Amino acid sequence: MSAIPDPTQTPAGPAYEGRLLDRPDEEVVDQGAPFDIRTLMSRRMVLSLVGLGAGGAVLAACAPAIASGATATPTPTLTTTPSPTGTSAATTAVPAAEIPDETAGPFPGDGSNGPDALTDSGIIRQDIRSSIGGGTTAAGVPLTFSLNLLDMANGDAPFAGVAVYAWHCDQQGRYSMYSSGVENETYLRGVQVADANGRVSFTSVFPGCYSGRWPHIHFEVYPTAAAITDASNAIATSQLALPQAACEAVYASGYDGSAQNLARVSLTSDTVFGDDGGALQIAAMTGDAGTGYTATLTVRVDTRTAPTAGSAPGGGNRP
Repeated sequence: MSAIPDPTQTPAGPAYEGRLLDRPDEEVVDQGAPFDIRTLMSRRMVLSLVGLGAGGAVLAACAPAIASGATATPTPTLTTTPSPTGTSAATTAVPAAEIPDETAGPFPGDGSNGPDALTDSGIIRQDIRSSIGGGTTAAGVPLTFSLNLLDMANGDAPFAGVAVYAWHCDQQGRYSMYSSGVENETYLRGVQVADANGRVSFTSVFPGCYSGRWPHIHFEVYPTAAAITDASNAIATSQLALPQAACEAVYASGYDGSAQNLARVSLTSDTVFGDDGGALQIAAMTGDAGTGYTATLTVRVDTRTAPTAGSAPGGGNRP
């Protein structure tokens, strides 16, 4: 066993590891229980701080550098929870709160304000680039976007079986079924049913940026595929925000007007994401403007809370 060092002489008297001895005339090992407890607690504190320091160093090493004068994209707030499968020590990073309820906007195509794609045969599809049953195929940089849905009412278990209706504007900022010239098109709209992992995925193109709004994708979550024929059945309505770096890369060419519109809006000034800078709605993105992008967002849905979103009237900035 290692020898215990002699006490250190300080102006206040002999001390061991910075703590004055309760019994200055006795050996360190004979200072009594109170002194021993203080020593033990101090050592544990040091160990915990060392652990935190090491973790902080790893995070600092992984953090991306931000160029001088650049605006950082807000990072989603995450918490770590046990895996819903209940397997040993596996963990899953999930957002800290339910996905915010957002407006479906004036162009939902869900029947809430007239046009209804959700009653069309063929609306349940993975590739949404073309209009249902043929017609125009939307052009643009390839984009695959996926949503990982979690059921908060059941301990964040994968929300298998729910149906997700997603839609967004085209390269020029137009919405099929509504915008001039594409009223008879149904491209960039589709429904997918979540698999056993609560995941849905769509093949699409990168949407443009129109005036007054940050680039985004709308989606509604329904309890089942059979429920999509009535917009009031939606259990969640929200929007996915696309990361700034990807938007800037895509809009550098081929997206007339999008770069200028993006320069006039930010996540904090946006009429939808502005409340929190889209912290829970910014997708994780991989890829590049040459070959295309993949976007992923984890979506927590709480069926114990009443949905508050819905379609908005037309006019003004298009939500």
